[in-house]
Amino acid sequence: MQEKLSFQNSKGGKLVGILSNPSEGKEKLIIVLCHGFDASKESATYLWLERILNEKGISTFRFDFFGHGESDGKFEDITISEAVDDALHAIAFVKSKGFSKIGLFGSSFGGMAALLAASKEPGLQLLVLKSPVSDYLGKLLAEENRIDVKQWKKQGFIRHKTKKGKLRLNYSFFEDAEKVSGFEAGSQIKVPTIIIHGDQDKVVPIEQSKKTASLIPNCRLEIVEGANHKYSGPGEFEKMLKLILEFIAGNA
Repeated sequence: MQEKLSFQNSKGGKLVGILSNPSEGKEKLIIVLCHGFDASKESATYLWLERILNEKGISTFRFDFFGHGESDGKFEDITISEAVDDALHAIAFVKSKGFSKIGLFGSSFGGMAALLAASKEPGLQLLVLKSPVSDYLGKLLAEENRIDVKQWKKQGFIRHKTKKGKLRLNYSFFEDAEKVSGFEAGSQIKVPTIIIHGDQDKVVPIEQSKKTASLIPNCRLEIVEGANHKYSGPGEFEKMLKLILEFIAGNA
């Protein structure tokens, strides 16, 4: 059974998600899915994960962050702290629906949100991170947009390149990102964790995931050889999905 639902973040903003519960029961594992930056719950990775996990009887809840997809807010106002808050409220929401075994998945920007959220949420069953940002989020974004941070600060915003064109992103994003660290969060995570990262990722350096994996006590790092940030090479996307599915099924 698939159902579109809405819930609120700590500011009262509406967030929208899709709950897919193949068994229509609540005693089994559910995975909360956190998408990447300027993506949405409708991105290919999340649709594929929903399908392959549901086929194994594992429920999913994919939702849109603040300022993304169908959720409230302007994209220009998003911060990593806001995304962490959204992820924690998504977890609380599925708990309110009666689910008790909850796993968390995050990719890239959503991976950092999931990493930070997992350090604050002790009741998780497992954590899956795909090419996660662990640190220097603001600087990585500035590099991606080929803009100097001083210029970003001076004008108060940048025009972030997306598939839909350039979207305004306020300097508050950079200021907020400087206050958090996935490396610091890593040592606080006790649940079984897997990090998957391509060794040819030019968006998020693989060195970040190597360090994060060393800091999480119960963590497995899977490096996909030749893969970029989107796993767009032959067989890479399928290999990434298989690693995720096997880990989740093995810890369900």
